[in-house]
Amino acid sequence: MAEEQKIGVYICKGCNIAETVDVDKLLKVAEKEYKIPVFKTHDVLCSPDGLSLIKNDIANEGVNTALIVACSPRAKHAEFTIPGTVVERANIREFVSWTQTPNDEDTQALAEDYVRMGIQKAKNSFLPEPFMLEGPNKDILVIGGGITGLTSALGAADAGYKVTLVEKSAGLGGWASKVYKQLPQTYPFEGLEEPTVKSVIEKVKTNKNIEVLTSAEIEKIAGVPGQYDISVKTSGGTQEKKAGAIILAAGWRPYDANKLEYLGYGKPNVITNIELEEMALKGKITRPSDGKEAKRVAFIQCAGSRDANHLPYCSAYCCQTSLKQAAYVRQMNPEAMAYILYKDIRTPGEYELFYKKIQDDPGVMLTKGEVTGVIDASGGNLHVEVKDTLLGGDVKIEADLVVLATGMVPNTKIDADLLAEWKVKFDDKLKASGGKPDPNAILEPHKVPNILNLEYKQGPELPVLEEAYGFTDSNYICFQYETRRTGIFTAGSIRQPMNMSSSIEDGLGAAMKAVQCVEAVANGYSIHPRAWDQTYPEVNLQKCTSCKRCTEECPFSAIEEDAKGTPFHKMTRCRRCGTCLGSCPERVINFKDFSINMISSMFKNIDVPEEGLRLIGLVCENDAYPALDAAAMKREKLPSSIRFVPVRCLGNLNLAWIADALSKGIDGMILMGCKFGENYQCHFIRGSELAKERLGKLQETLGRLQLEPERVELVQLSISDYDRLPKILNDYVEKMEGFDPNPFKDM
Repeated sequence: MAEEQKIGVYICKGCNIAETVDVDKLLKVAEKEYKIPVFKTHDVLCSPDGLSLIKNDIANEGVNTALIVACSPRAKHAEFTIPGTVVERANIREFVSWTQTPNDEDTQALAEDYVRMGIQKAKNSFLPEPFMLEGPNKDILVIGGGITGLTSALGAADAGYKVTLVEKSAGLGGWASKVYKQLPQTYPFEGLEEPTVKSVIEKVKTNKNIEVLTSAEIEKIAGVPGQYDISVKTSGGTQEKKAGAIILAAGWRPYDANKLEYLGYGKPNVITNIELEEMALKGKITRPSDGKEAKRVAFIQCAGSRDANHLPYCSAYCCQTSLKQAAYVRQMNPEAMAYILYKDIRTPGEYELFYKKIQDDPGVMLTKGEVTGVIDASGGNLHVEVKDTLLGGDVKIEADLVVLATGMVPNTKIDADLLAEWKVKFDDKLKASGGKPDPNAILEPHKVPNILNLEYKQGPELPVLEEAYGFTDSNYICFQYETRRTGIFTAGSIRQPMNMSSSIEDGLGAAMKAVQCVEAVANGYSIHPRAWDQTYPEVNLQKCTSCKRCTEECPFSAIEEDAKGTPFHKMTRCRRCGTCLGSCPERVINFKDFSINMISSMFKNIDVPEEGLRLIGLVCENDAYPALDAAAMKREKLPSSIRFVPVRCLGNLNLAWIADALSKGIDGMILMGCKFGENYQCHFIRGSELAKERLGKLQETLGRLQLEPERVELVQLSISDYDRLPKILNDYVEKMEGFDPNPFKDM
């Protein structure tokens, strides 16, 4: 039998709270209105003495749910975390004490409403009962045997985890094993080094925690984080493996130089940087046309990169590679000259030291300019035509060998011809089925090569950022490696263009994320961004109408459908974002500490006066709420008519909340979430965008209530927009003052 709830309300007087509001009146809200059995104040609630006050009541008074009326829940988290006790927070420091006029009637009313809402939240919050996967697996699968994948495998194995490394080629090492020399990786970052990849390969092969499968590809990945079932096709047949997390380090390929005819590719003495590397490995840099040693070598930068007609991005490794290869030219023949023709030279971090070292070589000439063409000269030589140079005019450089610094294409990007082939097959299947695609099949031809072959409703591969780019889309600006597929992490040049040194760091970082994942799953925790969360969606299937909105809107493919079309959660894929809660018209999806009824009851307990505005701000916990806190820290004045209520994501927005709030007499609601569209940044992929789509259905709801749809407004914010908040909020209040009072105030 569940323990009877006993709430204690604890109000802090510190941080200017007692100088701004009447704390005794706040206590009366708890005592008189809600009959809370335990209600106390303290001068500094987060102090050892204040915390002892709370803990003594838990031990001696039977308090099992504590409402802390004090600072933002983003502050003092460690102090107010009490194992075995539900702790909720009501923010009257940032939202009242630091942003309102002291001892004002409206300020007092605002603080009292935060106490009311806090009590309702506490009443509807319960301790989590973690979802524990039966027999979780902690092994890690690494796909890709280049330097990134090798580093990931070693990182996980050295931490004590079993690793299966799958490489499609016959050997390990990827592009790193095909270089003559590597860029310096240690101070002073001036001289070329012997490739270290061979020693890394040897470490991987001899590590007892790593099983290496070469000439192998993934046939299928089924299951969930903690219990992946993997079929690997090898030369000896199919092997079945299990893993708890997956690292995709599938590497890159050079941009197709055949598309660079305007730079001379196809002419005998025009080669790529990859072909020069192969040439250097043979011991001499020569002209392909006649085998003569090259004495004047021109390097053309951004060959296919930073070009809207080819690759729109910087490929990151090209500048450093050309500087390295210019050093090859000079070391192999001190009489030879190297010309580097660049739009911009980019050598981040310590590689600026290497750049300066090469600059000091009198046999290396660097000039900025736009290469307009490569034409034949006498004797098999070539003229490279350059305009807008640093010298202010056009120049023509004669070379006996031209090297194109071709760009980097992630192996997660599909070629256009293959995509067209898939589209034909998909259209044929669609016709054969009478225009009704298999509900368990992908919704459209996926735009990436077959690498993972996931058995997921939302497709067999990872989403990509943009079709033109092809890099896997994590959507987490501050949390690299994460992807939309929980438990699957990306590393290296499929995530973004990077050189070998960065790939090594990336591989190790992804290994640590995979380790975090398997441990979190084994202990019933979510992974990023709610990595502390042990709650999970609880569904009342008896009331589920199988409308499938949750399965369509879940950003992480955590909800699928059984044979009868009934949705069900695959819990360890779930990031606890609550998008499904917002999508459900029947209100049947809830969490232990976050529910439809919780938020509705908070709205319904706001004191709505007959005159004056009462507004609600529904704010995303990841960007909008921190922005509000930052504005408060700057002591910006915020409207006293708005009560801010945090949600996990604006994807939580359930239209029932709007109906409940407005029917209570609330005048309007401002929704504050992340930016969406081309430069979206939502931690949960498209929460604000989903909220906007749902608002499109609001006209009918508000029409029934005879209210203007403009009463509900959505604002896109980033965490750095705190300085814009006062104007945004004041403009909204001014707009609302132009409407007639909500007619439901009198009911």
